[in-house]
Amino acid sequence: MSLLRRLFGPTEPDPREALRPLYNQIVAQARQPHWYLEGAVPDTVNGRFEMVSALLALVLIRLEDEPAQAQAMAYLTEIFVDDMDAQLREFGVGDMVVGKRIGKLLGAFGGRLGAYRDALADGAIVDKLADALRRNLYADATPTDAQLDHVAAELRRLYTVLKPIQAADLTS
Repeated sequence: MSLLRRLFGPTEPDPREALRPLYNQIVAQARQPHWYLEGAVPDTVNGRFEMVSALLALVLIRLEDEPAQAQAMAYLTEIFVDDMDAQLREFGVGDMVVGKRIGKLLGAFGGRLGAYRDALADGAIVDKLADALRRNLYADATPTDAQLDHVAAELRRLYTVLKPIQAADLTS
């Protein structure tokens, strides 16, 4: 949002606001304790970013099935970027560095989106999701098989729940 628009108020409603409840639900789901307890996702800034990224990826993968949802996907991604920007600033990252960090985070998110898309594709090898989670979600941590299975099973369950939901119902 531009400085002038913030100072003088929007002349029209921000179309992204319609998607904010969906994004807030993604973040709320990412904060569920079971990810960090049973799943051993690192309860760190990076771990929480990875969990939000994984869940946002599920929603975006679902929306990709309908080309008419391209704008909603773009808006959700913008909300995510704005949120990450605000989080970095809250942690004290200076203005000069925030843009670079956001660029890196967005690049990382794009890679994760592709990895999760491939891992969740119909007929994908079950271990493909586990491999993607080890590489991205856990990074330097080493989960047990049970912890990894918990996260993979929950992500697959959520993906299965999202699949039949009409995209318009998700985004409204």
